[in-house]
Amino acid sequence: MEKIKAILRNKWFGFIFWSLLYILWFVVWTGNLWLLLGELVIVDLYFTHFLSRLIGRRNREWCRRSPTYKFIYEWVNAIVFATVVASLIHIFVFQMYVIPSSSMESSLLIGDYLYVSKVAYGPQMPNTPVSFPFVHHTMPFSQTKKSFSECIRWPYHRLKGLRSIERNDVVVFNFPAGDTVLLQRQDATYYDVLREYQRTLGARAGREKLFRDYTVITRPVDKRENYIKRCVAIAGDSLKIVGGEVYVNDEPQAPVEGKQYMYTVMTSSPLSKYAIDKLGITEWSGGNGSNYYMLLDDERAEELRRMGNVLAVERFIYEEPNREVYPHDLTLGWNQDNYGPIWIPARGATIPLTPENMRLYRRCIEVYEGNRVEELPDGRVLLNGQPAAEYTFRMNYYWMMGDNRHNSADSRFWGFVPEDHIVGRASFIWLSLDAQKSFPSNIRWNRLFTKVK
Repeated sequence: MEKIKAILRNKWFGFIFWSLLYILWFVVWTGNLWLLLGELVIVDLYFTHFLSRLIGRRNREWCRRSPTYKFIYEWVNAIVFATVVASLIHIFVFQMYVIPSSSMESSLLIGDYLYVSKVAYGPQMPNTPVSFPFVHHTMPFSQTKKSFSECIRWPYHRLKGLRSIERNDVVVFNFPAGDTVLLQRQDATYYDVLREYQRTLGARAGREKLFRDYTVITRPVDKRENYIKRCVAIAGDSLKIVGGEVYVNDEPQAPVEGKQYMYTVMTSSPLSKYAIDKLGITEWSGGNGSNYYMLLDDERAEELRRMGNVLAVERFIYEEPNREVYPHDLTLGWNQDNYGPIWIPARGATIPLTPENMRLYRRCIEVYEGNRVEELPDGRVLLNGQPAAEYTFRMNYYWMMGDNRHNSADSRFWGFVPEDHIVGRASFIWLSLDAQKSFPSNIRWNRLFTKVK
């Protein structure tokens, strides 16, 4: 034991241990050779002691002379250390995420706390490293004050992860349509509001009025709102939705336990609120004595059918074309229950720049991959000022959908999720209103994240 203690106290052991840890984590993993300069600090701590002579001796003298200074110094030192450690864990390892909406019910409930692994797909280096710690895009107690500075902007860089995104993974990502925000109306998507204005006033006049009515700001990728959905299709897949059922590469999506749809429920007598609550139904409307609209999973739909005063329980299917679904073109005839087929772009794949493809993929080419696009009246496309007949994608894209299929703002409404928007994988529920899902009760409970029938 004494020999082990002696080895641990040896400065060469400490120097080698911390140097290896620093180089493997901050230099090799991040791939940033400039961070090798940080090794000079470790050399100084163990050998040259330049910083300790310059700062430490004077600091110790002040601590000895002033108890107040010593008290403040110890607290500041502890807070800075805790902030740095917590920030590194938040960036590189995991973060906790709270479910804000019902788009994933009944798989995930509003208020559920999730452990989101960043090492699963590889942590992404921040686009805006200069920011206030532990907040997202606005300062505490403010709805408008930015919590970050764009004086330093880093390009997209993702570190090596344990695996790639797979179909049916539950994924946290930055909202792709959150690049532009109405500061006074942050609950609405800027592009949805813009389309409303333009339908009423025309393209140019609608945009001008919108900018007069609201303060319009932009956000970098890592400061856009966090969303959570299930990845139903990955890069290179072809997806379609027929009668509310998802098909990927012409194969039905593997069943997901807890997936909900809108149902019409007809009864011979009104359902009591007690009966509805007992079934665990949280989203419903109607109740005029015979007709209800309810968001139900298969289990609750069957329980309703067995009730004596229930005459019929039928799934609601949208039939009419919906201009709100991506790419917001009524001529396609698509809606949230009958959609596609649509191909999910993959890194290295090349497509011809036809009018049909531009309708589906222009946002990927122009906004997500940073090209200047101009479509000419004769059908030709200028890419960064040069004529182009085809385009090769630089990123992988994904198709995300909520398990609450008729109450989810997802890829059906705003399109593809680029790989540089991926935050991490929802690994398990830390705390839930449902005690069976909370940690540690759910250590063996893997229905949501790993099991499909």
